[in-house]
Amino acid sequence: MLRSKKNYVRAAILFIVAIIAFSCSEEQKKQLPPPDVKVVEVVQKDITNKVDFVGEVYGFQDISIRARVSGFLDGIHFKEGSHVKKGQLLYSIDPQPFEAEVAAQQSTLAEAKSVYAKAQSDLKRYKPLAETNAVSQADLDGAQLQFEAAEAKVEAAKANLEIAQIKLGYAKIYSPIDGVIGKSLAKVGEVVGQAPLIVLNTVSNMEDIHVEFFLPENQYLRTAQILRASPELIKESEEHDGLLELVLADGSVHGYKGSINFIDRGVNSTTGTILIQTTFKNPDGLIRPGQYAKVRIPVNYNNAIIIPQKCVKELQGQYSVFSVNAENKVETRQIEVGTKVGDMWIVTKGLNAGEKVLIEGLQKVRNGVTVSPEVIEFKSQFESL
Repeated sequence: MLRSKKNYVRAAILFIVAIIAFSCSEEQKKQLPPPDVKVVEVVQKDITNKVDFVGEVYGFQDISIRARVSGFLDGIHFKEGSHVKKGQLLYSIDPQPFEAEVAAQQSTLAEAKSVYAKAQSDLKRYKPLAETNAVSQADLDGAQLQFEAAEAKVEAAKANLEIAQIKLGYAKIYSPIDGVIGKSLAKVGEVVGQAPLIVLNTVSNMEDIHVEFFLPENQYLRTAQILRASPELIKESEEHDGLLELVLADGSVHGYKGSINFIDRGVNSTTGTILIQTTFKNPDGLIRPGQYAKVRIPVNYNNAIIIPQKCVKELQGQYSVFSVNAENKVETRQIEVGTKVGDMWIVTKGLNAGEKVLIEGLQKVRNGVTVSPEVIEFKSQFESL
């Protein structure tokens, strides 16, 4: 009984000591100064973001050179990789088979003309005789039919001769445009013009170049909104130099700006992408077909609300920040974000210019805590901010 009483007294003492210690701890907590945090002011300003799209370069005109008749290639009349003029002889095919065909058709035409002349003479002789009943009407009709048949044979022979002459003309292949010609894919002595029809070469006009790229459907919708808001990005005339930049493989920027000049009529149902074509001047011929480059499109945002990316917390697609009110209390604020611009977010909903949001010390605070904020200026690494 006495031991039980002693245990009771001991437990009571320990309980009282614990209450006193807890009270002291709470008092100390109340006396702790508010945590120091760093905040930035929400900024509203006009900014320009530059969006890059990887594309492939094409000449303004890329004309494939093919043989239109079959035969042995007997001449290459240009220097590979050189500039060629429109109408300049490029290739020649052995003409002998085509010359022989022309000669044969000329002979056929001469024969047809001879038959035609006889039929015409017979018809002229039969007509007055038929009027005096010296020959029957059947004989006259027969002479008329022979004349018409001979006339048709002459026309057919002329057409066949013309076809043979055209084929003979195809034995010489000329440049269709001024431009730069590439490496020949056929050699002298090879048979060309047979199926499958191979491309002998390509001539490219590179004074202007096209750069084509493909956009996924969702990205196209966003880009279409940009173009609708900035019609100056689309080429309207030959004098309009455009606003687009071309970033080359070595990181340098092409010296001429360009414009969008073509958007395909529809989205490719297989790839889910749409073709965009841009045009850039290239008078020095620096850019060549087949290169890959980035088309840089400037996008303007007027009166955009921006904050540093490091201020924003993201959880399952939901974005939030810690804002500090006039009483220096922390509030959790749900926001909606738009586009990333360098190291900043464009905020479309949830914040106003001049409000303060935490940028450092986010782990120290929770909703409703009083803090000691220090306003700092965030130095963006993005050149347009």
